[in-house]
Amino acid sequence: MIKPQIDTDQHRLNELSFIINGCAMSVLNTIGHGFHEKIYENALAIAFDKRNLQFSQQKQFPISFEGQNVGIFIPDFVIEDQIILELKTIDKITNNEKGQVLNYLRASKLSLGIILNFKHAKLDWQRIAL
Repeated sequence: MIKPQIDTDQHRLNELSFIINGCAMSVLNTIGHGFHEKIYENALAIAFDKRNLQFSQQKQFPISFEGQNVGIFIPDFVIEDQIILELKTIDKITNNEKGQVLNYLRASKLSLGIILNFKHAKLDWQRIAL
């Protein structure tokens, strides 16, 4: 009997997504909603650290055009060098935010992005994949 192959990369991304969302819910339930993004960013850094997640906060990525550097982009987090994480405190996640994360994924050559919105009492999140 042949067992189905498990895509370990996809499994790890799903596992990380679950941990990230759990951390975000914990932060939102503890701090509350509607503060500035930086408060949630700092609280998530503590939550990620306590769960032994490797992360970069405000990591800079170069943007080039025709072989020349034209600037940088700075996502809120890069988790385990695999996931771009963007935090928002907006009314709702729209195609603008999704497009931003898609561009971040293309530029960083990562395949998964997550948007977390802390504006409301219920966590709003979107998972964006290339």
